[in-house]
Amino acid sequence: MEKRTYWSDESGDDLLIGIPDVALLSRVDRNSETKQAIAVAEKTAMQPTRILLPIPEEITERYLEIREVKTGKVITAIEILSPKNKRTGEGREAYLRKRRRFLQTQTHLIEIDLLRSNPSFLQGQLPLSDYHILISRSHERPNADLYPFSIRDRIPDIPIPLRLGEPEPILDLQALLHQIYQRGRYDLAIDYSQAPQPPLSMEDEAWVRSLIEKS
Repeated sequence: MEKRTYWSDESGDDLLIGIPDVALLSRVDRNSETKQAIAVAEKTAMQPTRILLPIPEEITERYLEIREVKTGKVITAIEILSPKNKRTGEGREAYLRKRRRFLQTQTHLIEIDLLRSNPSFLQGQLPLSDYHILISRSHERPNADLYPFSIRDRIPDIPIPLRLGEPEPILDLQALLHQIYQRGRYDLAIDYSQAPQPPLSMEDEAWVRSLIEKS
């Protein structure tokens, strides 16, 4: 398991922390005119307006790397996209920099996008679907395999590319997701009475409601 860390705020934009302008008043002149001017200024000063500042938070995202034991060479990188990866801001830029480095090396890349919100990195090439999994084998680039699927589909089983000539084990991502859901007791944490964001189509929403009613 590896991680990348960056700073972000609620807006998702890059943070710029600067030094505010400061005015210093020298109290050299103590005559009555200066005292009167200060008193008038105190009486007529504007009252401040209370505002909320976005508080920067440290974001840590984890991803999986399959490495060769003897050399430590990264064979395959597996990324599950987060909302910060796809929204405009430092999270997206940090991920794109890492993605470009992978695609310029001999490392295989598996990119799992289970988010319906925000544009995909594959705009113009992605068939109409809710989600997708991308498998980019280093020796086949620029060609890659794409697994698109919708909210009603089972997550497809995917091969994990290793060194050239080695058999590719199959990952049952759907079964793994179910195990995590059950062990984490997410049924107690998720409020299914709330509408999903972004909204589903009327047909998909009716299908989801029928599942909830049966459960």
